[in-house]
Amino acid sequence: MRPTDHLRALAADDWQAATRHPFTDALADGTLPADRMLAYLQQDHLFIDGFVRLLASAIANAPSLPDAIPAAQFLGLISGPENTYFLRAIDALGGTCEPPAPAAPITAEFQALMAQAARSGRYEQMLAVLVVAEWSYLDWATPHADKAADLPFWFGEWITLHSGEGFEGVVAYLRSQLDSAWHTLDDDAKHAVETTFRHAVTLERRFFDAAQSGFPSP
Repeated sequence: MRPTDHLRALAADDWQAATRHPFTDALADGTLPADRMLAYLQQDHLFIDGFVRLLASAIANAPSLPDAIPAAQFLGLISGPENTYFLRAIDALGGTCEPPAPAAPITAEFQALMAQAARSGRYEQMLAVLVVAEWSYLDWATPHADKAADLPFWFGEWITLHSGEGFEGVVAYLRSQLDSAWHTLDDDAKHAVETTFRHAVTLERRFFDAAQSGFPSP
């Protein structure tokens, strides 16, 4: 079994809940209320800053230039087309990014985990968070990819950004990096990766739970 498959198996229940969630089902069939999508996007957009810093830290800690280049290319996508999507979609739904929305409690927890991984100096810790963030989104979005063209862009483009050959390649790269790093770790470091991976999956599920029920005030 691949190390990343092992890690996902450790978090199987939360993974299933996060990637087959009523919130994303409603998003993909176009029945999600506009106010819930707006609140979700405003909270998700708050991750851009921390995610860029985490991904940049992973690039800096990659073992070689060939290991770093795919992440650097992905960084351009996050800071370019994905960030632009947020601005367009939030505006179309009647919201604003300036000033940014206050971070909901679950958002703040996830921001803290990203910051902790970025500061750790441990490549495998950075990858554990990155793999969960991107692989879980590929998993939920892929079954809905054929619906995207028929949806309003704030639904359809969000699905398209997280499915298809290009994004599959990003996830394959991140998984391969974590698989390779895993084999260099001692038992304590492997346990630390397991803990971080499972925590990140739990936060993904809780984030979708909050998006479904309505984010509480910070």
